[in-house]
Amino acid sequence: MSPTNPTPWGRPASHPDAGWAVIDVETSGFRPGQARVISLAVLGLDTEGRVEQSVVSLLNPGVDPGPTHVHGLTAAMLEDQPQFGDIVGDVIEVLRGRTLVAHNVAFDYAFLAAEAELTGIALPVDSVMCTVELARRLNLGVENLRLETLATHWGVTQERPHDAFDDALVLTGVLASALGRARELDIWLPVRPVTRRRWPNGRVTHDELRPLKALASRMPCPFLNPGPYVRGRPLVQGMRVALAAEVRRTHEELVERILHAGLAYTDVVDRETSLVVCNAPAPEQGKGYQAQQLGVPVVSDAQFMAGVGTVVGGTSMEEFVDAASADDQLALF
Repeated sequence: MSPTNPTPWGRPASHPDAGWAVIDVETSGFRPGQARVISLAVLGLDTEGRVEQSVVSLLNPGVDPGPTHVHGLTAAMLEDQPQFGDIVGDVIEVLRGRTLVAHNVAFDYAFLAAEAELTGIALPVDSVMCTVELARRLNLGVENLRLETLATHWGVTQERPHDAFDDALVLTGVLASALGRARELDIWLPVRPVTRRRWPNGRVTHDELRPLKALASRMPCPFLNPGPYVRGRPLVQGMRVALAAEVRRTHEELVERILHAGLAYTDVVDRETSLVVCNAPAPEQGKGYQAQQLGVPVVSDAQFMAGVGTVVGGTSMEEFVDAASADDQLALF
């Protein structure tokens, strides 16, 4: 029985994609819905990273443009520019069917979604990816993960920092190099689904991205817990996996692999935990230490990654319930 993919978290770097929509926004402030987008660039890329479609525009926000010393845009420059509602149709065409990408995607997407909400339109965005998190997984050895630092690292020319169009072009170059390295290292891409909140009448009122670990710890696993991991044997769907701080891979990537394989992520260590991923040989605190005290098996992240691709099928909750119901029916005779 092969592992299923019960959740859309993450994506193998070698997995073909329908394309990317690289975006950058300049804003009048830092609070979506109150501050407004004053400059926008959305570049629609094919799977090879070539630009197929684009929307680039200054926008009249109807409010003070904010820190002109940062973005260089004044009220006079924006006065005769279109409003977001004037170009939203073009933006939608670029976004449709693509994964939205930004450097700190929570910021850019929140502003884009807030602008769309003000126009009463839902964006066709089902998944997003943050290049900050992607770069964090690649162990580049750079001083920080700012866009200009990554551009320098990969030799991407940056001409006008804080210009939406130039930043989007730079990010396109950074993305191409990052994707190439991710394929070389077999690093999963931090692709995230978008959660839409709706009023009872069905109108979209809010789009949000929640931290993966916070969601994963509350997600019910579709498989029955088969018990503790036995060293030398394969992982089994339904096993409960906890992550210690002492690992080389990011927790985000490890949680993605856990969910994709049909395992269950847990943020606590108890006697129901099947294994703990920890690289420290003799941890003195944290989840690795708790595992040793409770006799819970411990594996390194390298060992876990070697086994997570060959997880064997477990007993689904539906099968368990059906079997229990059949036993109850037989007991009546």
